[in-house]
Order: sequence, then C-alpha cells, then structure tokens
Amino acid sequence: MNGFPFLQCQQIDVILYAYFMSHSPEHVECLIIGSGPAGFTAAIYAARADMKPVLYEGMQPGGQLTITTDVENYPGYPEGIMGPEMMDLFRKQAVRLGADIRFGMATSVEFTPGGPQKVMVDGMKEIIAETVIIATGASARWLGIPSEQRLNGSGVSACAVCDGFFYRGQDVAIVGAGDTACEEASYLAKICNKVYMIVRRDEFRASKAMQHRVENTPNIEILYNSETDEVLGDTVVEGLRVKNNVTGATRDIAIKGFFVAIGHDPNTKIFKEFLELDEQGYIVTRPGSTYTSVEGVFCAGDAQDKMYRQAVTAAGSGCMAALDAERWLSARKASVASI
Repeated sequence: MNGFPFLQCQQIDVILYAYFMSHSPEHVECLIIGSGPAGFTAAIYAARADMKPVLYEGMQPGGQLTITTDVENYPGYPEGIMGPEMMDLFRKQAVRLGADIRFGMATSVEFTPGGPQKVMVDGMKEIIAETVIIATGASARWLGIPSEQRLNGSGVSACAVCDGFFYRGQDVAIVGAGDTACEEASYLAKICNKVYMIVRRDEFRASKAMQHRVENTPNIEILYNSETDEVLGDTVVEGLRVKNNVTGATRDIAIKGFFVAIGHDPNTKIFKEFLELDEQGYIVTRPGSTYTSVEGVFCAGDAQDKMYRQAVTAAGSGCMAALDAERWLSARKASVASI
C-alpha cells in the first residue's frame, strides 16, 4: 500500500483525531503567559474565581527565583526558603485549586480590543482566550564571563535588595554605572563593610544626585575605567579580578558577594506590535491597575515593573491581574446579556 505499513481504521481514526486536536484552536476563558510569582499567583486567584485558567510556563518555569538560592524576604517563611522550592509550592497550590499548568512558550500573539485574543504556543498550537494575563517577567543582563555564570547563586547576584542581606558586615562588589547601580551600591553600603563599585568608563551614567550619593559614602570605593576580568572562587565567591581598561593592569580584590547591576530586559518582544510599551520595552499599564492598552489583556510582575522587581510585589500584581480580568470579563458578560 504505497510503501506504508497497513493501518487499521481505528488507528487511522486516532491519528486523525490527534492531528485535528493539535491543529484546532483551543478556547479558554483566562490564559496566563509566564510563570514565577506573578503568573502562579494570577493562576491561584483566577482558579478560585472559576475562570479555569490555563498557564504556559515559558522558557524558565518558575521564573528568576529558580536560579536563586535562599529567599529570606518573602513573608510566611520565617526560616527562609530556597527559590526553586518556593516556586514549586506556588505551582502546586495553583494546580490544587484547578489551574491547568502546561509547559510551553507563547511565540506570537494577535491582540484586538475586547478580544477574543489569539496566542500561538510553540509556533503550532493556537489558543483563543477571552482574557490574557501577561507574566513573562524580565531577564537580568549579565557580563557574559564563564565564572559569573558558574557562581550564579553562590555569591553572584543580579539583585542587591534580594540578596545583599546575606553579606552584611562583609566586603562586596557591584558592577554598573547607572542609577540602579548607584541605588544598589548605596543600599549595600548600609549593611556591608565595604562596597567596591566597578565602573567601565571614567564617569557615571547615573544622575548627578545619585553620583554624589555614592561619592560621598565613605565605605564605597569607586574603580573607574575598570572591568570584571574574572570572579574568583571554586564553589562560592571569594574574590574579584578587576582589569583597568586604560593601563591593562589587573588587581585582585577579596570579596564575598558580587552584584551585577547593568540593567534588565523585559520579556515583551512578541507584544510590541499590539501593546503600548515604554522606551525600555516594559508594558505600560493603567495607573493603579494591570490593564494594558488593549481591553481584555492584563500584565503583572516584572514585565511591567521596572521599579521594585521583588517576588512579593510580583505576586501582588498577579493577584491584581486576576481580579482585574475577572471583573472585566464579568462586566462584559453582563453587558452582552443585557442586549
């Protein structure tokens, strides 16, 4: 039979059904794109509102906390908790309440005011959603040196506010020259013995006010024209090799914590043709809400928050997004019913 093994009619039916199901749009009431504290919290609240949420976890299930070790600043964990463990608990709670958690990544969208909204997952599965909650987060920029990645979570961090507490009373270093780097250096200076600030050029990019703050802080030492050559240590950070990019000379500094503050990139590229983004690519939301520029589409967490970027604030905005979506959808259904 044309070189193909014989297939029973029943087998053919199963294959055709599987093909049809994989290529037919799936209709859902609430689609959540992305996991982490924002996505899982949105799933918990949407499930409790009987919205039958479907959540696709994205490229990094659990978000940035899955590459974090101890989390000590999230309420409810008096002894602290490991980041991956906390995200696993978030996930289990969402599943227990009825959320449909799936592995997969949104690869394209087609948003229209009022919807329904179209989302392609992994380039092949089409989802038609009454409401969409975006919780794709943001990714920290890294220097790209092997030792930085090898010791990530073992003394290397991209969040001084999250992890600085672990290095209180010790010497640390931070790389960056903008307002965020200056703010985090000032924060670290309050709890650490000494802060080395690695600045690539001979001047800051930060505002004058922030420059003056770090320059006038006694335990911050600024190393201009300097770049990170290597983070030192076998299993944990023990030091830093800094290279002067003018003279070529290197210098080893003994530190326990190394913080990278060269910016974040919001994971929002697939939405740029349909949603209003700011100049840095963060999704713009209506003040005091999670409403985006398209009715029926909401955003929570670091994809719209460039100010706080904390797990607890992301979770809070995930709650807001689910409540906003549920109220918007209820009002829409009531409006249709009255016609």
